[in-house]
Amino acid sequence: MPSTSPPASPFWDPRVHADRRPALLARGRIIAALRAWFAAADFVEVETGALQVSPGNETHLHAFATRLAAPDGASSPLYLRTSPEFACKKLLAAGERRIVEFAKVFRNRERGALHHPEFTLLEWYRAGEPYDALIADCAALLALAAQAAGVRELTFRGRAADPFAEPQRLTVAEAFARFAGIDLMATLDHGRPDREALARAAGSAGVRVGDDDRWADIFSRVLVERVEGNLGIGRPAILDQYPTVLAALARPGPDPRVAERFELYVCGVELANGFGELTDPAEQRARLEREMAEKERIYGERYPIDEDFLAALAAMPQACGIALGLDRLVMLATGAGRIDQVLWNPLA
Repeated sequence: MPSTSPPASPFWDPRVHADRRPALLARGRIIAALRAWFAAADFVEVETGALQVSPGNETHLHAFATRLAAPDGASSPLYLRTSPEFACKKLLAAGERRIVEFAKVFRNRERGALHHPEFTLLEWYRAGEPYDALIADCAALLALAAQAAGVRELTFRGRAADPFAEPQRLTVAEAFARFAGIDLMATLDHGRPDREALARAAGSAGVRVGDDDRWADIFSRVLVERVEGNLGIGRPAILDQYPTVLAALARPGPDPRVAERFELYVCGVELANGFGELTDPAEQRARLEREMAEKERIYGERYPIDEDFLAALAAMPQACGIALGLDRLVMLATGAGRIDQVLWNPLA
């Protein structure tokens, strides 16, 4: 008879809980320290709704859908948010200047060592302040989390980084050249992606390219296979100046081929995604429509656009904003190998 492994004990088993409890208590200390830091920096903590008319409009993010039933029996679609971004930007349009949210968010089709269907995003915004302020915030919060957890380094699966060291800062183009030998900017013709040029470069770097892969698909594969694992080793890293074609909700930089968008990496783990925020509603609509057209092409579905968000965007001041994976930060500060280990109530 083939042998079978015994089923894993549930998280509420007292012995399992005893093993998990130190990391969970560290999570509480980290959250308390972060809250105190934001309060001292004059941020207002907000609570936006988890149910939204649009869950967000990124091609590869998948939402949980439901329906709102009215007393008369009529119903309309709603979604659990994949991010609090649209709601937070409406509050900036309303006049808030510095806001922060510890937001429960929900993403379908995501489960693994670093992914859980329900997780916490720490998202904050600074109106009228430069994009570089977010990078300084990230450095301060990494050190704060380490202090709260009582550790001198952040770790993940044999990799370590000094949370008290100044982050390394390099552009996406520099990272592609250094770790993949690819001249990324040569594949952007006046900002327009040249799929064939990137496919040739990726193939030369040993990265598999499918016949139906678009420029963005190839970019993502190079990033994952050649670049990400080298970032944030020894000290945190800021990967800056994403191509504008991947700008999402970020505004273009002084070089229009790249956007004011960066990601924070620690121990090879993507920890945060920051923007100098786009405030042009027409450009934002066009980007969201392109994302949904691509989603429909790949997955056969699309999500509605939040018209109220686009209306608010026209009244929103210049701002910068960032979303940081709180659970991943706790993982790094406690040495956990899986996100389930730092959640009080993980899904079975």
